[in-house]
Amino acid sequence: MTSGLDGAVVLVTGGVRGVGAGISRAFLLSGATVVTCARRPAESTVEAAGRSVEFFPCDIRDPAQVHGLVDRIVEQHGRLDILVNNAGGSPYALAAEASPNFHSKIIELNLLAPLLVSQIANAVMQKQDSGGAIVNISSVSGSRPSPGTAAYGAAKAGIDSLTGSLAIEWAPKVRVNSVVVGPVRTELAHIHYGDENGIAAVGETIPLGRMACPEDVGNCAVFLASPLAAYVSGSTLTVHGGGELPAFLAAATTEESK
Repeated sequence: MTSGLDGAVVLVTGGVRGVGAGISRAFLLSGATVVTCARRPAESTVEAAGRSVEFFPCDIRDPAQVHGLVDRIVEQHGRLDILVNNAGGSPYALAAEASPNFHSKIIELNLLAPLLVSQIANAVMQKQDSGGAIVNISSVSGSRPSPGTAAYGAAKAGIDSLTGSLAIEWAPKVRVNSVVVGPVRTELAHIHYGDENGIAAVGETIPLGRMACPEDVGNCAVFLASPLAAYVSGSTLTVHGGGELPAFLAAATTEESK
């Protein structure tokens, strides 16, 4: 069975690098028209199956810019079927040392901006006979301790709560779900995990034996946005390779724990 997204119009925020690029490629492979946005374009265009994304610069924290982006998409394509709220992230900063402004900016980017883009996209989708679908890219940091990125983890917990609330408020026209993502190997993985040995070591702590690749996340976003998930809304799909091996197994000295 195909995804049923051939010809659908998709907006992927931050869809030009890392996980976002993998999401964009997955939707291109599904046959969708993919529009991406970021504050700056990537060095190379995201392509798949001989097709490429359309890019528009946009700061998703700015209501005027987001309205302009969505208006432009509708003007050019006549509709907006799917929104993937991917843009976000955080540099490492201990909570006790980071400034109030730093924390505010992280919450704004990772929680308030996705809410803003969702509001504006929903206004379009509610007027369409076929409605629409919103997929929020969340993180395991929202459900476990996130030392060094505490504000980011709190924002992602907020995204998962927001997903459930919007799914109720905007039903039945618009479905809203989130993908809860674990460690992903991107072009910036070394910043978080170190050299190849560090990346491999992190992979060994995951039951499936490796970090996700961006396309793993993209394929799950495609599923949640597609007719295959027509009865799925208000849900969180955890994509973390089985999670983390319990710490006590590494610490135990019995043969069974090895």
